[in-house]
Amino acid sequence: MDTTSLATLSNLVLYAAMGVFALTMVAFAVHLAFASSRASRVSRGGVEAAKVPVGVGAGAAASPLDTADTPQTPQTPHAPGTQRPGVGERAGRLGMTLGWLGTLLLGGSIALRGASVGRPPVSNMFEFACAAAFLVMGIYLVLALRRPLKWLGLFIVTPVLLALGLAITVWYTEASELVPSLRSTWLVIHVPVAILSTAVFTLSFCVLLLHLAQARREARLAAGRPAGPGGRALSALPDSASLDRTAYSLVVVAFPLWTFTLIAGAIWGQQAWGTYWSWDPKEVWTFVIWTIYAAYLHARATSGWSLRTANIIAVVGYLAIIVNFTIVNMFFPGMHSYSGLVTP
Repeated sequence: MDTTSLATLSNLVLYAAMGVFALTMVAFAVHLAFASSRASRVSRGGVEAAKVPVGVGAGAAASPLDTADTPQTPQTPHAPGTQRPGVGERAGRLGMTLGWLGTLLLGGSIALRGASVGRPPVSNMFEFACAAAFLVMGIYLVLALRRPLKWLGLFIVTPVLLALGLAITVWYTEASELVPSLRSTWLVIHVPVAILSTAVFTLSFCVLLLHLAQARREARLAAGRPAGPGGRALSALPDSASLDRTAYSLVVVAFPLWTFTLIAGAIWGQQAWGTYWSWDPKEVWTFVIWTIYAAYLHARATSGWSLRTANIIAVVGYLAIIVNFTIVNMFFPGMHSYSGLVTP
């Protein structure tokens, strides 16, 4: 099969992966809808139970409110001592299965792209976005093997599908050879680590947004006010403290990787252009991102900073990553112009 056919097949497999991810998103949406509905019923049941008079004895007849949210034993058992999974749980399992299938297809598309050009497929915005989407899904699915993370699936697959859609329509670049300055061993060191750190930052960003929303919901409920928009869906998620710990742990992993990316880029720049630092727009924004996340970690380790303020700093850091990848790549010509849509 020639290189053109491999590139065409790579795109077809990418479209197939996007189709599977669309079904994955629907499955996770159904799972979250049923989980949030059940959580709301359990919550209401707990409130009603608290209203039962203290004088009601253990032998009193149970009220319908006491049993309304109690899972009922199925009349037709499927196995001794087991219950048939509900619609929400089955949808969550389907979402995980489809997630693995879509990720494998995306990995196949990336491999075919690499075979068509005879190099690591990480040299432009299209290839970077596909590789980052693959790692985001891969890391999420691997973590979900050890922890119950189906509730997070919808919030991971949706941005992944959006990124792939932009990659194939707006950022697409025909398969081609490398420009001379990229023909270096540093290509397979600097860029993959940048992609990996971006993927972990993406996961952290998704969890951070959920944390901020959950913290707002909890504050409203503590004040005796309605939960507000999205309150029902948020009821199926972990509490804000758990979400915060997860997001912080991901940043702790991603930050050293981004630091290595900055250092490796400087070393590669010295080899390719004869200078460690040239004030190129990409270099400047990479350092800006590093500074913002360093400020976030400093705020978390220093008293006097509120948790909300520190987490907003991390959100700003990820927005800077988006600016660096999109606006800087596309509209600021420089020594990294080959990585975007601007001709060198």
